[in-house]
Amino acid sequence: MHTLYYIIFVIYLLALIYITIFTLLQFNLLYYYRKFWKKGGVPQPAPLQGKDLPFVTIQLPIYNEMYVVERLIEAVSRFDYPKEKMEIHILDDSTDETVGIVQKLVGAYRSQGFQIEQIRRTLRQGFKAGALKEAMGQAKGDYVAIFDADFVPRPDFLRATLPYFFSNPKTGVVQTRWEHINRDYSLLTRLQALQLNVHFTVEQQGRQGGKLLLQFNGTAGIWRKKTIEDAGGWEADTLTEDLDLSIRAQLKGWEIVYLEKFESPAELPAEMNGLKSQQFRWMKGGAETARKMLPPLWQSDFSFRKKFFGTMQLLGSAVFLFVFVAGVFSVPLLIAMPHLGIHPAFMTVFLASLLSIGVVYYVANVEAALKPEPMWKKTGKFIVLFPLFLALSMGLSLHNSIAVLQGYLGKKTPFIRTPKFNIQGIQDSLKTKKYLSQKLPLTTVLEGLLAIYFLGAIWLGFELKNETFFVFHFLLVIGYGTICYYSVRHLRLKN
Repeated sequence: MHTLYYIIFVIYLLALIYITIFTLLQFNLLYYYRKFWKKGGVPQPAPLQGKDLPFVTIQLPIYNEMYVVERLIEAVSRFDYPKEKMEIHILDDSTDETVGIVQKLVGAYRSQGFQIEQIRRTLRQGFKAGALKEAMGQAKGDYVAIFDADFVPRPDFLRATLPYFFSNPKTGVVQTRWEHINRDYSLLTRLQALQLNVHFTVEQQGRQGGKLLLQFNGTAGIWRKKTIEDAGGWEADTLTEDLDLSIRAQLKGWEIVYLEKFESPAELPAEMNGLKSQQFRWMKGGAETARKMLPPLWQSDFSFRKKFFGTMQLLGSAVFLFVFVAGVFSVPLLIAMPHLGIHPAFMTVFLASLLSIGVVYYVANVEAALKPEPMWKKTGKFIVLFPLFLALSMGLSLHNSIAVLQGYLGKKTPFIRTPKFNIQGIQDSLKTKKYLSQKLPLTTVLEGLLAIYFLGAIWLGFELKNETFFVFHFLLVIGYGTICYYSVRHLRLKN
């Protein structure tokens, strides 16, 4: 029996070590982030004059976006840029009413002098990556801006981003920060914003400050066309074609410029199953890209530091796998601890990593927040939301672990889009929306069972007079219970 106890302890310890390393690296990015801004941030290039404005292709890849496509095209049409120097390509793979909506919009905007085209494919191969690859042959611009259907780009997007290509010939991509038009719609959207704000401040800007690998985020960015071609073009062998091409471009010597202070508004998933499909795609795609790009990364001429941080960036989605393992094995560890002579104080390592990640999230969501609010108000919201965010992240660990394992094992699955519903305020409703999932997956049932499992673990801890994992198990109960509840509830919204 002691052998089994040791196995349980070692598995838990390995998971805890990975989580701790992950959080400490996040803290290190925070150091680079602060250092970057102390040095003044990204140098502001001189604006382009009218005669110097290049021709730009704007690509809008869409698939069944009847609720938001008009909003997207209207936003692009408001660009403060000469009509004769830009073309709008709507890469429309839709199979529903969206096709007709786009046809009417294209006709209307053409009559206003816009160079706009609806591009349809006979075969939807490669999903978004396939659409982007096929459309490259029709792009006349030397620069290609890309926006997903849930974005509402600012009118000054092109004038703000293009100068960076002219100030540095090595610049291959300019990525802007995502901002959230429906952040305050629900608790779910607030928690998503909390997480994304870290990526679009401490992570992206920290990597830029540390001269590490960055990434194009699939949308709200603009590419030098030559960079895409030089890096080998869009490839559909991963679910995160944006991360894949980003790494390949940087291996070719191109640089990514990230603009934290220029926001591109977008709509967050407003229902749980949409969020889970998005998370699945990001986590599995990240694992697929790691499997594909780690060998060429380590064969490159990059410094060891850059290779190491790049490796941890590509392996970042694996943290959910270790959170899941740590949670599951923490319950039998309650029984094993007295037999192995493990003092509860040993687990304070987990609290140290929790503290470091808390500081990172505080900086991203309070100090670096774009929304003008009093500091006391932002801090108060953060104190309430951060524990709930931890619970939600832990609750997603089963779902995301499955995605990560499939990615590492090379199991192919289709690109599952995240539906958008033009949900911007509390007055908007999901009840009459199409695209909502009606299928209850086995994962949701398991999440409900895990909530019961960790509820039993809390009882077990009290029975054994060992409250070491009480907070951890409580967050897991809340997390898995909430994920299960909303997954089922949002299935029932469809009439």
